[in-house]
This record gives sequence, C-alpha cells and structure tokens, in this order.
Amino acid sequence: MNALAEILETIAHAPIEKRAITNHNVLNEAYCYGKPSSFSRGMRIDIGEVTILLISGTASIDENGQSVHIGDFRAQMRRTLANITGLLASEGCTWHDIVRTTCYLRDIERDYEAFNEERTAFFKEQGLDPLPASTGIQAILCRPELLIEIEAIAMFRNKRDSGKE
Repeated sequence: MNALAEILETIAHAPIEKRAITNHNVLNEAYCYGKPSSFSRGMRIDIGEVTILLISGTASIDENGQSVHIGDFRAQMRRTLANITGLLASEGCTWHDIVRTTCYLRDIERDYEAFNEERTAFFKEQGLDPLPASTGIQAILCRPELLIEIEAIAMFRNKRDSGKE
C-alpha cells in the first residue's frame, strides 16, 4: 500500500471527536430523573473546522428534572425554547446556528396555531433569516403532561470557540 493510501485508510477509520453537552442552569441530565433515562441532552461533533450540535428532544423541564407549566402549551413552548437556547449557549452558539428542528406536539390539531405563533414570534425576536428547516409531528411524548418537545441540529465553524485562528 502506498503512503497516500495508508493516510486515507487511517483517516477513514479515525474516530470523530464527540462529547456530550449540557447546561445545568436550565435543565438537568436525563439520567438524574426519578426514573433515569439513558441519553445525553446533546452531542457535540467536531469534524475539522465544523462543529455539529445534535440537541436531543427537549421539553418544558426545569433544572431539577421536573415538568413545568403543566397544562399551558404556550408556557411549555417558551420553556422548551429557553432550554434549547441554554444548551446552545453552553457551546458558544445561538439560534442563528440552528439548521433544523423537529417539533413533536402531543395534539397538533389543538395546539398547532399556538405553536406556530410562539415559534414565529421567537424566531422574529432572534432575527433569524433564513429560518431553520423544520418538521412538525404529532406524537405521544415521554411524559403525559408534556405538550411539546423539540430536537434541533446546529452547525458552525468552530474557530470562534476553539482558540484557533
């Protein structure tokens, strides 16, 4: 095998750098729940100069792992967005870095109008242009009192927080 082929073989099998992300100021870890769950709040993947954040499904959960704003869709939506904002901030990025969201609503027929109003107002407040790609899905969520859950993908060049220039 020639030198170039060996280098390419090494690169092809090199592990991708990844680590869990969290922000205990806004929500706790799923493994700390009364009934522990096995997932990270998010995963940071560094590929060269590009970082990808995979934000797990996030809902109206507080820093103690408790569901908050039970029965109030709009308040749950705002808390969910605040939780995602906190996770993004823990990695030095913002909603401007979000490229995709998947939004799970317990009752899409009942809550879609409120969901869209809250999302539109939030995105406008953030000054997002373009808007992230998104999918809305009706789903049974992990806790019966939760009305909304959102997962997100962010991408950015990691020079700004890696200290490299």
